[in-house]
Amino acid sequence: MRSTTAVPAVLALLLVGLICCGGCGKEPAPPGEEPGPTVTGEPYVIGAMFAITGDASSLGIPERNTAQMLEKMINGGGGIGGRPLKIVIEDTKGDNTEALNSAKRLIERDNVLAIVGPSRTGTTLAVVDYMEKAEVPLVSCAAGVPIVEPVRKWTFKTPQTDRMAVEKIIEYLKAKDFTRVASLSDNTGFGKSGLREIKKLMPEAGIKVVAIEEYGPKDTSMETQLTKIRGTKAQAVVCWGTPPGPAIVAKNMRQLAMDIPLICSHGVANETFIKIAGDSANGVVLPAGRLIVVDQIPADHPQASVLEEYAQRYHSEFGKPADTFGGHAWDAIQLVADALRAVGADRAAVRDHIENTQGFVGTGGVFNFSPEEHNGLTKDAFVMVQIVDGKWRIAD
Repeated sequence: MRSTTAVPAVLALLLVGLICCGGCGKEPAPPGEEPGPTVTGEPYVIGAMFAITGDASSLGIPERNTAQMLEKMINGGGGIGGRPLKIVIEDTKGDNTEALNSAKRLIERDNVLAIVGPSRTGTTLAVVDYMEKAEVPLVSCAAGVPIVEPVRKWTFKTPQTDRMAVEKIIEYLKAKDFTRVASLSDNTGFGKSGLREIKKLMPEAGIKVVAIEEYGPKDTSMETQLTKIRGTKAQAVVCWGTPPGPAIVAKNMRQLAMDIPLICSHGVANETFIKIAGDSANGVVLPAGRLIVVDQIPADHPQASVLEEYAQRYHSEFGKPADTFGGHAWDAIQLVADALRAVGADRAAVRDHIENTQGFVGTGGVFNFSPEEHNGLTKDAFVMVQIVDGKWRIAD
């Protein structure tokens, strides 16, 4: 005699099997949305190295978040040619040795097809020789000119360079008839690269650098350096660094009642700077990509749709405004993904495809790469921005 519970039990097992198989390898679609195409097969594996912890975490956290968001987005849209994308993320802690060890793990352990990052100029320069020897494409998220000059075969980057930033600041200074500035920079690779461009380009433009001071990225006060600057005839202070340093400079200038403008580098183009500096951030001027003023960009601008898409996706995913540094990771990963779509799992072909990419619209600008140009941007990728009432505004 057949059991009366057998059939329901079998049906239940079949139902569980159907549910499991139907969801294999992908998340269920949100309520009210159609499920995306199924991705199958061997994943395309790329690496990412960001300063998720340490004193450059204000750069690395939005970059890490963006990488995770893009992996989910790309796979939810059918992957790359139907195959999934896998991004293996390493934390460099903003440290040169950690960065090199991360690169070695990603290549030797994970066999990645390309690496995105690191976040800093110094950590990028710590890995470029290894990347060249390993013949794996690197798309850095750091700004320093030495990353791409001289051109290295396997090394690219997405942020605008510090040279472009200095050129943009010079335009601003000349419009204000400023002819004397003081330089205050951190002593990291980014700060030193920016100082090198200041010392070279400003005198050529007829602007005298009347004081040159430096600070360490872990310093908690720059009053000594600023007191020296106050004794000069500087009409503005140009500060080169990433948070928290420039935010401390802004606070110290207010405490010392220095009423000359503070002009910062693009290294402060995120909410962390405003949060740390508080009211002292108001009035600070800097060159920045258009992402942080996306709501002020004309709808017909070539970057408008890309900027809006990234800003909306990031805010929806993390409940926070998108910032410049996450945008650098968005651009870098999208460049690699585009190359993988075009040429498949071939490191050399991926490198060649990136090098010949023209007209790629990213959050940082419109990129035109070539064998002689591995950044692909000009100073027109910047706008001058001023902080007004704690908000970013395009400067007059």
